[in-house]
Amino acid sequence: MKSKFSRRQVLAGTGGAAAGLAALSLSPTKIFAGEKTVKIGFLAALTGDAAGWGLPGLYGVEIWAEQVNAAGGIEMGGDKYKVEVISYDDEFDAIKATIGAKKLLFEDEVSIILMLGVTPVLAVKDFMTRNKMLVTTLVPTDISADAPYLFAPVEVHPFYNVTAVDWISRNMPHIKTAAIATQNDELGLTSLATYRAAFEVAGIEVIEENLFGFEVTDFAPVVSKLIASNPDLITWDTAYPDYVNLLTEQAFLQGYKGQFVNCTLDQYDHILAKTSKEFLEGFLWQFPDLDDPVMQGGGTHFDNAAAFYQTYAERYPGAWTAVSWEYAAALEMWKIAVGKADSFDPPKVSEALRSLSPVPHAFGDAEWWGEDFFGVNSAALGKWPVVQMQNGKAVIVEMGDVRAWVDKHLDVLKKHFAAVGL
Repeated sequence: MKSKFSRRQVLAGTGGAAAGLAALSLSPTKIFAGEKTVKIGFLAALTGDAAGWGLPGLYGVEIWAEQVNAAGGIEMGGDKYKVEVISYDDEFDAIKATIGAKKLLFEDEVSIILMLGVTPVLAVKDFMTRNKMLVTTLVPTDISADAPYLFAPVEVHPFYNVTAVDWISRNMPHIKTAAIATQNDELGLTSLATYRAAFEVAGIEVIEENLFGFEVTDFAPVVSKLIASNPDLITWDTAYPDYVNLLTEQAFLQGYKGQFVNCTLDQYDHILAKTSKEFLEGFLWQFPDLDDPVMQGGGTHFDNAAAFYQTYAERYPGAWTAVSWEYAAALEMWKIAVGKADSFDPPKVSEALRSLSPVPHAFGDAEWWGEDFFGVNSAALGKWPVVQMQNGKAVIVEMGDVRAWVDKHLDVLKKHFAAVGL
């Protein structure tokens, strides 16, 4: 299927994610003259249509690097190394990603490359494999058996979406019907298949679906079609942040009173301002604020989570999104693998990373998974939070066990993926 990820995803004047990020400027990572350094490559969209999935993540990586450097750096071979982040804007374009990959490998000599996924990753996957470069992606469907150095160490979209539906089935037994609307692309379709599977297992009937194209700018008819079916629950699936903003606002304007469940609720302060605290109360999604108390105790693996979130919120107010912490979380895992390998050499670190058991995922212990789905166990599957809006704030209500659900219902999941041609 041809990727539509690089198509126009941000609608002018929505006041959503891109509008909030556009006014921000990057601060280059300090180069530590005379000190030993390890270089990290960041190859993703920093401008253009997909910047909302890259730029907030680079902000997070910069903050992570500052925290690590303030603590002395990364220990390897008895020495301390400061972290230097080198970014390249691929604009979500295959050719630019290829140019950036060659620069980061041959000129900058980075030790790991962090990428968003889909088109750029697929463009450089063979090149990275030939050069034995460790690469991370936020899209698990990028991984394959012929790419042993490519990992999805943090993001396991769309599989974690089952956890909120499972929570609903146990805590909201009155929910019997659901309606779905999202954009018609790979991101929307993989998530659609997952929600269909989750609803089937939960005994919730899908009574209306609306897959819209990127040409849509008026979401009133999309939402009215769903509301007319009188569902107990509505989901926007994994719609892009500005779509979630516009769709939710329309549901508010059209008087929807039912339950919401969604993959993301990025920059929810913007949506609260357009709707109301009462309207969004109880909204369920999958991405927490890292100052949540659950992220501060034992069982999770993101060092200084609250301090990271506070720094981000102060430096980039209103810009927190689902990806703000994910690239940094991948680096947390990489740092552990570096310690185990006692090396920055990408193949050695890749081997150490793959040997981690349990895998120290940001949300708790996980295991490498994917052979039955992608042909190789390179995605870290474990727990993922169910987040609920409570009095205008994101609150983790449960750490759902994605691995347990998938192991039990893999056949149902495969059936629905096949049904959408994936």
